[in-house]
Amino acid sequence: MTHRDPATLYAKKVVSGKITAGKKVIRACERHLRDLKKENFDYVYLPERANIAVNFIELLPDISTGKPVKLAEFQTFIVYSLYGWYRKENTELRRFNKALISMARKNGKSALISGIAIFEFLGGKFPKYNRQVYCTAQSREQASIVFNMVVQRLDGLLAQSEAIRNSVRKVRNEINHNPSYSVLKPLSKDTGNINGLAPTLSILDEYGAAKDNAMMEVLDSGTMLQPNVLTLIISTAYFDLNSPMYQQEYKYVDQILKEEAEDDNYFGLVYEQDDEEEIYDESIWIKSNPLLEVESLKETLLRNLRKRVNEAVAKNDLLGLIVKNFNMWKQGSESSYLPAKEWEACAVEPINKYGREVYIGLDLSRINDLTAVSFIYPLDIKKFYVDNHSFVSTTGGLEAKSNRDKIDYQLLIDKGYATPSRLKSGFIDYTQVIEHIANEINSNNLEVIAICYDPHMMDKFIPEWERRYDNTNLIDIPFIEVPQSYLNLSQPIKEFQLNVYERNILHSNNPNLNIAVNNAVIRYDNNRNMILDKQKAREKIDPIVALITAYAEAKGYEYKGMDIKQLEEYILSDDFGF
Repeated sequence: MTHRDPATLYAKKVVSGKITAGKKVIRACERHLRDLKKENFDYVYLPERANIAVNFIELLPDISTGKPVKLAEFQTFIVYSLYGWYRKENTELRRFNKALISMARKNGKSALISGIAIFEFLGGKFPKYNRQVYCTAQSREQASIVFNMVVQRLDGLLAQSEAIRNSVRKVRNEINHNPSYSVLKPLSKDTGNINGLAPTLSILDEYGAAKDNAMMEVLDSGTMLQPNVLTLIISTAYFDLNSPMYQQEYKYVDQILKEEAEDDNYFGLVYEQDDEEEIYDESIWIKSNPLLEVESLKETLLRNLRKRVNEAVAKNDLLGLIVKNFNMWKQGSESSYLPAKEWEACAVEPINKYGREVYIGLDLSRINDLTAVSFIYPLDIKKFYVDNHSFVSTTGGLEAKSNRDKIDYQLLIDKGYATPSRLKSGFIDYTQVIEHIANEINSNNLEVIAICYDPHMMDKFIPEWERRYDNTNLIDIPFIEVPQSYLNLSQPIKEFQLNVYERNILHSNNPNLNIAVNNAVIRYDNNRNMILDKQKAREKIDPIVALITAYAEAKGYEYKGMDIKQLEEYILSDDFGF
């Protein structure tokens, strides 16, 4: 069947290059066209149903003018995707139960999702009764933005239709549709007890601001018996690369669009620039600002973007511009140690560690911080594979610590990346740390070149190691002190950073290291020596600190085993240097 509906035509324009788009949008459009051609596919495309939704949304008044507004092509693509695909075995049920839609600020996302919310509230067919539509966000204020837009647009509709007006009742922050016993209301973490919900449509507005996935968990748990649920995540990019939107949803959508993960029920559409250099070329700003396709709005939007770019360049303050106006995720500080895209580009499959040489780095703590053990495995004289295991203090309870640090420690524990303290006090148990290191060495038959440590708390660690492993193969492992000072760490920090850029540091996406790398910033002394630091007390950088501690020794691996004559020959050879 040849489809000529607006969504398919938009997808063809994007794929052909007639409409300029970023890689993720092109892949989303390719996915739509590819799915239309699939034989024996479990889903069917019924664009005439989506057309009903589009026609309804285009009847709703704009909050500024009070007049109906025609959807832009990209908005039509979204509505057709969500309301045009159905399950083949039961065409009452939608295909996509979850969607992530992201674009730069001021591109009509609130108007679009308010229209979807009203359509689902008034016109949802499955379930016929008791539809629950929630506009959610981290704060009460943010949740109210979409809800208030819903109220204003719905009021405009009610003024035109006596029948609809008689069927709808608004009581405080809640709208009821009497014939179907349906409800539409805002929710936030401030709302109070939000358990016991059974949402049919959940809108998570500006989910990028969420520090944890508590709201998502509540909404997801309420949908277990809802066969036709839709969870709609919509947000611009943010500055926190450890946020659940970036780490869980954004990365998962990227995998789906690259066909690295298979999920036919998750719709993803991310309008973003593909490279930071693109902010200087206004001809491709449409990649992150899709509303530029609308001729009546184009000049105003371009003029405001030009002003924003010129001002940011003049002030040398590009961070907010890149994130909010061009929808690119970036660490929340220009002093961030490593760009996320550089670190992510070093990801590989886990290596076989058995029989390898290894450097081990320790960053010990006692009560509230993590104790981190990082491993560096030389692959050749300049290339290293790195890993980490962390030990979590449980003082005050693991859940309270997770809430405080904004890290799901239980998930890290369940996946084998972390170990909780087994002491009643919750303090870090050094015997657990020692046992873990010894087990890694023995079970993998590792040749430990050195255990490198920050001297803090080692007065308790080393005697316990010696007591336990006297007269074993572990007693002769060299322990090397690496003082945590600008003078001692500046050069290892610089070289490690350079080797990440050159793809000589490899890792397998250990979440402990990912979190720490995203949190780490650089501090300088008066001589421009550097050390790693964090911007907030709760942010954890211990795994990367332990890694740099080990790297202080591992960076000299290429000289390992050389006598002075061999070292002289090597320094004078063409192989030496950068």
